[in-house]
Amino acid sequence: MSYLMVGRFVDPTKNPSMSDFFSPLELGPYELANRLVMSPMTRSRAGAGEAATELMAEYYRQRATAGLIVSEAIQPSTLGQAYPATPGLHTLEQVASWRQVTDAVHEAGGLIFAQIMHGGRAGRPEVRGGRVPKAPSSVAAPGRSYTPDGMRSNLAPEAMTEDDIHEAIDEHAAAARNAIAAGFDGVELHGANGYLVQQFLCQDANVREDEWGGSTAGRIRFAVETVRAMADAVGAERTALRVSPASSALGIREAGTAELYRAMLTELAGDGLAFLDIIEEPGTRQLIHELRQLWPGVLMLNPHRDNEPMAPHEAARDAVDDGGADLVSLGRAWLANPDLIDRIDREGPYTEADPATFYGGSATGYTDYPPLAP
Repeated sequence: MSYLMVGRFVDPTKNPSMSDFFSPLELGPYELANRLVMSPMTRSRAGAGEAATELMAEYYRQRATAGLIVSEAIQPSTLGQAYPATPGLHTLEQVASWRQVTDAVHEAGGLIFAQIMHGGRAGRPEVRGGRVPKAPSSVAAPGRSYTPDGMRSNLAPEAMTEDDIHEAIDEHAAAARNAIAAGFDGVELHGANGYLVQQFLCQDANVREDEWGGSTAGRIRFAVETVRAMADAVGAERTALRVSPASSALGIREAGTAELYRAMLTELAGDGLAFLDIIEEPGTRQLIHELRQLWPGVLMLNPHRDNEPMAPHEAARDAVDDGGADLVSLGRAWLANPDLIDRIDREGPYTEADPATFYGGSATGYTDYPPLAP
């Protein structure tokens, strides 16, 4: 079933530069009423058994005026969990719990994709049922990770065997099927921010010399095969990929970034994916232009401009006008502005989110941010 969001009329003669944000866009089997997307953001408020909760349903319902919501990162297995209180999609209870979220979004007129994320070497055994993390190679991430007992130093993961790699790919495909069973409209593979997919791309985290490492073709293989497995499970038109070229998150250091992503996009360009979601890193706008030329489908951009702090409406306009984006993904602005669509339409004002309430906790700093007065 396709869900059509309630749109709005924007008079292009009044504000022509803003009108594109509120024009519809076909996305696979769906029609989005606007092109402003709520980016996936970890909030660490899952309930017992890493299940979705009623509070989470209210949080997403409040933001359903976005053209599309991409959920917080959801682990496809216990071994894939990176942080405390993050939700899963690998048990019957978890699948059932997400139905209250997807129903709430749909009843409010919205669309929601599930982001599937495997932590790889990120995180410790305390959040994985005591299991040591597995990653492309036995190379620890620098720094420390959150645990139920506070911050602790990262451990060297176990290097994944061939069977481990295929098992992880299968888990992503199973999580994609579970997402559709839970009522999600599609799925996004998290290939960014230093987690498992990007660990395979990284020259430091992946020192393998087999067909899953070494060459450019080897380093992109896990990303390509995983997103294709998910597409085979639920349909390419309901499957997306998120990447963050040149990201240094969690100690990632890519070599030959431009070559890696050119090769990946060339490989996937004909697969008919719903969209490509790019997190723009500092200093990569020229690379974004190159990747836009390579990608024939819908491009979502989470924009960044060096030393140019922008209001949300300015960042969105820049992503479309200069970045070539079809969809604009914003993150932090959605946390404290559940009615961000209205605020962008009015070009502000915007409420600042409280960083102390980003991760974990209650409704405070989560569902208690008020909308603008009518």
